[in-house]
Amino acid sequence: MPRIASVGELELLRVGLRSRRDANRSREAWIAICAGTGCLALGAKKVIDAFRAELSRRDLETEIVLKETGCPGFCEKGPIVVVYPEGVHYLKVDPKDVSEIVEETVRNGRLVDRLLYVDPVTGEKDVHEEEIPFYKHQTRILINNNIKIDPKNIDDYIAEGGYSALARALSSMTPQEVIDEVKSSGLRGRGGGGFPTGLKWEAAREAEGSPKYVIVNCDEGDPGAFMDRALMEGNPHSVLEGLMIGGYAIGSEEGFIYVRAEYPLAVENARTAIAQARERGLLGEDILGSGFNFEVRLHRGAGAFVSGESTALMNALEGKVGEPKPKYVHTSERGLWSRPSLLNNVETWANIPVIINRGALWFSSIGTEGSKGTKIFSLVGKVNNTGLVEVPMGMTLREIIFDIGGGIPGGKRVKGVQTGGPSGGIIPEGHLDTPVDFDELTRLGSMMGSGSIIVLDEDTCAVDLARYFVDFLCDESCGKCVPCREGLRQMRNILGEIVAGRGKGEDLDALVDIASLMKAASLCALGRTAANPALSTIRHFRDEYLAHIEDQRCPALVCEGLISYFIRPDLCIACGLCEKNCPAGAIYEGEGDEDTFMVIDQSRCTRCGICFHVCPSKVMAVTRTSGRSAPQQVP
Repeated sequence: MPRIASVGELELLRVGLRSRRDANRSREAWIAICAGTGCLALGAKKVIDAFRAELSRRDLETEIVLKETGCPGFCEKGPIVVVYPEGVHYLKVDPKDVSEIVEETVRNGRLVDRLLYVDPVTGEKDVHEEEIPFYKHQTRILINNNIKIDPKNIDDYIAEGGYSALARALSSMTPQEVIDEVKSSGLRGRGGGGFPTGLKWEAAREAEGSPKYVIVNCDEGDPGAFMDRALMEGNPHSVLEGLMIGGYAIGSEEGFIYVRAEYPLAVENARTAIAQARERGLLGEDILGSGFNFEVRLHRGAGAFVSGESTALMNALEGKVGEPKPKYVHTSERGLWSRPSLLNNVETWANIPVIINRGALWFSSIGTEGSKGTKIFSLVGKVNNTGLVEVPMGMTLREIIFDIGGGIPGGKRVKGVQTGGPSGGIIPEGHLDTPVDFDELTRLGSMMGSGSIIVLDEDTCAVDLARYFVDFLCDESCGKCVPCREGLRQMRNILGEIVAGRGKGEDLDALVDIASLMKAASLCALGRTAANPALSTIRHFRDEYLAHIEDQRCPALVCEGLISYFIRPDLCIACGLCEKNCPAGAIYEGEGDEDTFMVIDQSRCTRCGICFHVCPSKVMAVTRTSGRSAPQQVP
């Protein structure tokens, strides 16, 4: 790769790349295949191999470009294949479909109808991305190019306008002007806290001491969250460019990209991006002839959830145990190796080139008064269209779930939404018209967090969900401070007793007292927010707690200790599967006037639920009831 020595050379290269790309695309089709982690898990590698083999068989491998791209977001429908220049969007592609796609669409311009998106309401088939409801209700600024860019090819990024923001910052803006632009944009940190990004940058620039460091936090560990992973996998150069601009703004010549070990593809693509940028002269000394020097190192995390906290992450970078330190001094003043350090998450850094290129006024025109721009969310749980979505701040939860997510499977009722990861809160159905921004979610007892949205339907038990998240956080707590370590253990014990049917009337007051102590005295944000799942469910679903404690029943039929099972004689076919699989030997064969059927001995039943799960789906004779007693089985 030729080294780029100036802003002018960068623009000449961009013009040349676009010219060749456009000339090629006008003559022949090119094929983009999602090679993000989600689609790879659904078999995308086999689809890619099938395309390579088919193009080779037809002697088309030199004429038609096959591009392995990042995640375009619609994970529910992967593997995703897009055929350009028409932009035909094919979903759930299987290797056996490849030959037909090449013959029909690539060679003859015809559609393969069965692979198109079918609108569940109208029944119409949508051909292009912008027609599909999942996409057309979004405002995709950061992830829009994921399906167009090969993340392992820096030229793809440059051709799409990459590194133009860096060129502008280095050639025509002072460091303070860069910071002022970020401040004027209203960008707030996308990692969870929502602190104004520009103010953090200014504090790091004004801090005394050198060297200074800039750091990318890609230690995303929330269950159900994969926003940072998708950006780092699909467009690592956008993150790297933002990091370099941040380094220039605060006077830093060294940056770090911290990626959790569980993200091997993100690590690989980030490492490739760094190497290619260095080879092009966009990292190293005298970048673009500006006199600015900058280097980046990649660090793989060891897997601890708490290492996502700023001081714990910096401890890990120093080679120490990833546990937090007291924050009486901000990391912008004394962070990595006790030097001024600027830490932002992946999505925050990726917003920087957009702001520099399009301007603070444009960016601040999107969103709400206190939360500007777009936000990427992972939309998961009990929703039809799971995946990665990017929407303007202020869109309501209802719009995200129903307009983009397509509603709840089976037409069931939405019970609520869990936002902000395991330390977030659970928001009930009555608040689905709440605009999603930092302040509104906090007001409801939840938080933005890194951006996961887990949809809950009527079959979800709010008490058991709180227990699950508290259990997760209890295991992930570093244990350094007593309020978090012991508080989480006690909360886990209390919630465990409640879901087992052994809850007491005073348990709710005890949970609130423990939560208040944790919020006031915990060392880091994990401990201060870890009580949110319990507090938000007590606040919004108190009746479910009372049903578990006072009535000894689980309304959602989830908590095994509060469910009873019986077998309906009129449905039972006496197949014996329940009897064979019952670990307690509580099921036996009974007889009625005409037919034989199975019976559960309630005195021996351990309520494990195995009989319910093994009963043939066409029969479903085993029935669950909420409470400790089952109705009489034998007529």
